[in-house]
Amino acid sequence: MKQMSFFVSGILLITAITACQTKASTEKVTDEIIPVKTISLQQETVQQTIYASGLFTTEDETNLSFKTSGIINRVLVKEGDAVKQGQLLATLNLTEINAVTEQAALAYQKAERDFQRASNLYRDSVATLEQMQNAKTALDVAKQQYNSAGFNRNYSEIRAIKSGYVLRKYLNEGQYASAGTPVLQINGAGQSNNWVLKVGVSDYQWAAIKVGDKATITTDAAPGKQLEANVARKPEGIDPASGTFVIHLKLTDNKNVPLAAGLFGKAAITPAQTTNAWAIPYDALLDGDTNNGYVFITNDKTTAQKRKVEISKIENGNVIISSGLENVKALIVSGSAYLNEGSKIKVSP
Repeated sequence: MKQMSFFVSGILLITAITACQTKASTEKVTDEIIPVKTISLQQETVQQTIYASGLFTTEDETNLSFKTSGIINRVLVKEGDAVKQGQLLATLNLTEINAVTEQAALAYQKAERDFQRASNLYRDSVATLEQMQNAKTALDVAKQQYNSAGFNRNYSEIRAIKSGYVLRKYLNEGQYASAGTPVLQINGAGQSNNWVLKVGVSDYQWAAIKVGDKATITTDAAPGKQLEANVARKPEGIDPASGTFVIHLKLTDNKNVPLAAGLFGKAAITPAQTTNAWAIPYDALLDGDTNNGYVFITNDKTTAQKRKVEISKIENGNVIISSGLENVKALIVSGSAYLNEGSKIKVSP
């Protein structure tokens, strides 16, 4: 009787263990099916806005220098001074230059006398034709040297080539200035249509921007005001100093906003060309960085697949995807945190 009781108890125990294993297996299968929510995808035409920042400057910043070498006699302006076109800005000590000019003038006068004498002798058949021609050549050479000396003397002073402001003063009075060495830097900020904002953009943004595209600019120097601008120049090479492509945005109207070289500005550039893209909820994006991220998609409503996507921008709570969602039927927007590649899913209504 006891043996029969032990036998029955063993059967019951095995049955209980088997039932528990079956239940645990069922629960495991159930746990692997993850409930998710999805949305259908539709590609849209998107006009991308590119945001960038940079510094204000003018198109005509110019380094001014002396034509000849010498000691600087006077520098008549300081950094930040307003200047008028033609205004005298700096001069050299003219002692040596005047001496060279005077020597050229004396040589020219002598050459004139020699030529006149040779001409008279040639008419009297005393001098030969060759002697008169040589005297004429010497006169021409002396004249050109005299003109050259006068030209150099005129450019032994620096005058403003246009109305604007002095941005830099590189040398001071008493210093030696070699020919062509910058002494002053000025711009044409006196004209409102000369202002540009130089902004750096990435290679992807550079490809989207075209000359003539419109932009709006804001600066802390004019709170609440938006300045209109156009893309005036698009470089064909990268700027080695910043590692970006520097776009020139020329102001079409500065709206009487006071600007200065070096002011910081922020720009919103609207490229004329449009792109086809997808707008997805921000919550659907996983492991996103500046340009790339990952999402989970499903085409059969039973299996999740992980896709790498290229991010164009983030706008109004949505992420604009430029590539990576081609031929995708549904995007998983809820439950993504629990998914892996190939996870079984159940799409909730």
